[in-house]
Amino acid sequence: METTARDFNQNTSKILAAAERGERITVTKNGRPVAILSPVTEEPVPDHPTDPMGDDDIPVFHSGSRIDWFEGHTAFRLWPDDR
Repeated sequence: METTARDFNQNTSKILAAAERGERITVTKNGRPVAILSPVTEEPVPDHPTDPMGDDDIPVFHSGSRIDWFEGHTAFRLWPDDR
């Protein structure tokens, strides 16, 4: 369900009743979502996400040769023979 901030202000009890029935309500202001009203559950909601963000098996690139990070940028070399 979606409602405007003005409608939410004027019909708070009806909108809260919808949330109590299990509906999730998005409140918009000037057509832009500003808040989400959702039913309370017995399950606690963590302050910060605690689930893993993805696989730990990230491929690692191994070139086998040294990379010259300063190639073409002599102004950034710390020592003349720094390669």
